[in-house]
Amino acid sequence: MPKNLVIVESPAKARTIEKFLGKDYVVKSSFGHIRDLPKKGLSIDKDNDFTPTYEVSADKKNVISELKKEAKAADTVWLASDEDREGEAIAWHLCQALGLSVEDTKRIVFHEITKSAIEAAIENPRTVDVHLVDAQQARRVLDRLVGYELSPVLWKKIRPGLSAGRVQSVAVRLITEREREIRAHEADKTVKVTADLQTMTGELLATELSEKLADIAAATELLEHVKGAEFTVKNVEKKPGTRSPSAPFTTSTLQQEASSRLGYGVKQTMMLAQRLYENGHITYMRTDSTVLSKQAIGSIAGFVEEKYGKKYHQIRQFATKNESAQEAHEAIRPTQVSALSAGDDEQQRKLYELIWKRAVASQMTPAQIEKTEVTVAISDRTETLQGKGEVLIFDGFLSVYGGGKEDKIIPPLKAGDSMILDSMTAREVFSRPPARFSEASLVRKLEEMGIGRPSTYAPTIGTIQDRGYIEKKDLEGEERDVSQITLKDAVITPETIQERFGADRNKLVPTHLAEVTTDLLVKHFMPIVDYDFTANVEEEFDRIAEGEKKWNTMIADFYTKQFHPLVEASDSISRSESSQARTLGTDPKSGKPLIARYGRFGPMLQIGEAEDEEKPRFAPLPEGATLDTVTFEQALEMFKLPRIVGTTTDGKEIKANIGRFGPYVQVEKQYFSIKGHDPLTISELDARTVIAEISDKRKPIKEFPSGIQILNGPYGPYVKKDKTNARIPKSVDPEKLTEEEAQKLIDEAPAKKGGRRFTKRKSAKKK
Repeated sequence: MPKNLVIVESPAKARTIEKFLGKDYVVKSSFGHIRDLPKKGLSIDKDNDFTPTYEVSADKKNVISELKKEAKAADTVWLASDEDREGEAIAWHLCQALGLSVEDTKRIVFHEITKSAIEAAIENPRTVDVHLVDAQQARRVLDRLVGYELSPVLWKKIRPGLSAGRVQSVAVRLITEREREIRAHEADKTVKVTADLQTMTGELLATELSEKLADIAAATELLEHVKGAEFTVKNVEKKPGTRSPSAPFTTSTLQQEASSRLGYGVKQTMMLAQRLYENGHITYMRTDSTVLSKQAIGSIAGFVEEKYGKKYHQIRQFATKNESAQEAHEAIRPTQVSALSAGDDEQQRKLYELIWKRAVASQMTPAQIEKTEVTVAISDRTETLQGKGEVLIFDGFLSVYGGGKEDKIIPPLKAGDSMILDSMTAREVFSRPPARFSEASLVRKLEEMGIGRPSTYAPTIGTIQDRGYIEKKDLEGEERDVSQITLKDAVITPETIQERFGADRNKLVPTHLAEVTTDLLVKHFMPIVDYDFTANVEEEFDRIAEGEKKWNTMIADFYTKQFHPLVEASDSISRSESSQARTLGTDPKSGKPLIARYGRFGPMLQIGEAEDEEKPRFAPLPEGATLDTVTFEQALEMFKLPRIVGTTTDGKEIKANIGRFGPYVQVEKQYFSIKGHDPLTISELDARTVIAEISDKRKPIKEFPSGIQILNGPYGPYVKKDKTNARIPKSVDPEKLTEEEAQKLIDEAPAKKGGRRFTKRKSAKKK
């Protein structure tokens, strides 16, 4: 029987570690946390130092039984969970559940799963760090208290089923306030002037006027003047410059770069990085540190000098901004720099290559560039034209971690040279509002403000989307007229062009629910959603992790002095206040008030009051409008819905309306989305066209006598028989699928996961 039992969190990590240890070791997985606060009830004794009550979840009881048997049979138990607070808590809970001594059980940590790292950890064991456990416990207890007491306030005042959390509510506030800044932005209009100038040898130089003009009238006056003006090179300035590599990845910078370069979401990036780590390809992926170990720096140095030459190598150690005790102590890097590629699939391989390139580039020389700026004078004008160029002299780190700008070469010029105007264009430009948050830019903002930790960003962003506060969506934007005038061959040509603005892709946009909830929390629970407070809580956790503060004291101060009094005072919040009711005017037909408000199922319009003898009439908000922006005129139009558009070709009535998922037309019990059309104006012909197109897509591709159907679904063609669905491989043409082949797909379809169709609403909590 093996003398040593090593316990880790995941089966993948267990398999990798087992390869490096001999026959005297058996490696088992706890499959994550084996104890936690129960899902139901507070389970925190507020009268006894906020002591939590933990339980082993039902799905972990067999795991615990197996681990107990293995632990009794082993001479030594090694707890090898991850090197962060969460991992330390897992180790502590294993001690409690398996009856192991916290003081005597060996705890080993490593930030990479390699033979040398595992052997070094075995040679240098320690015990469970109770201070790190306390810090994790403080976070868990505080977040349970906030979720358990604040969420019911939202249920009563806004709608059932909502959740609130210390970090998630702050993230929602950030996104909501940014969206309101965008709406409130009034674009300033100026005129940008560009010109193409020719040298005496016929080469073109692209330039821009040194200052923007107030309006098209001023631009017209300038273009009239330059018809007969002379253009002379006033100055040519060349400056050497450098571009230095960035630090190797931390958790947040990896999430940001994977988003911008690979298009990966935050959650996706962390899942892929977890697999790469567990399979021994990269170091631990939850870290604030930008430091590389001496061994890693030496390995990268050897690789760079051999592959690129000594002139490409430069030793560089980046200082870590956040010295949090929570995180591992090295940046994310490949465990073997000689491995140019790693991962089980294409997504893992792309992420690994990104990590590899960033780590290697961090130890390479800066790129050297030469910047050139040409200033051209216009006769009898104070404004000048400026042309800029940039040439890469030495690529340095860019040879590995690209993304450098293309060379923009300036023609050979010197002061006093004459230039000839080829063309000049003046175009209206508009100031831009603040940018909406993407997942990556939200992570960057949270990190800048000290809110949350790397391990919390992915679940936080996932939670606020799952709860319906935030939507990740594409925005089409709007069209506007832009005035432009062009001077070419001594002729000024004015024109009006169309420009799209406000379009966005994959951005985080708050729902009406987010706005209503944020307003209530900011007004009545400001300490909880205050940016500084939330960041300060993280510092308190750090102090607990360092052993400088007792976790029970920190929780008691928070709960009794700051949080619970606000919960008690929330009983005075009126339903009308939380619904953000706004009277828009008086309905001309009934004489009753027309109100925009937030109701039980979302934002809506209402004519009449609940206290009236006659029941109020309700209507949805117009698409794109909010409770703050909807006008009386827009609201009145919505009460014309549902609207009878006409009939189908076989005489069935077509109704148009707006529902939960947008505008639609209805024929009997069938519904057809008319996204892009206005239900108030869609014509009978357009409605028939939409119905025909969607009906055609819904028709079976093939049907067989056995009852098997081949259908089009939202995720592609699939096979259906009775209640069983089976995916059709992309390599298979669904129209050529035979009945026997379709039956085989049905037979091989994975069984549906068990579970009740309807479940009781869970107690809301902050993840």
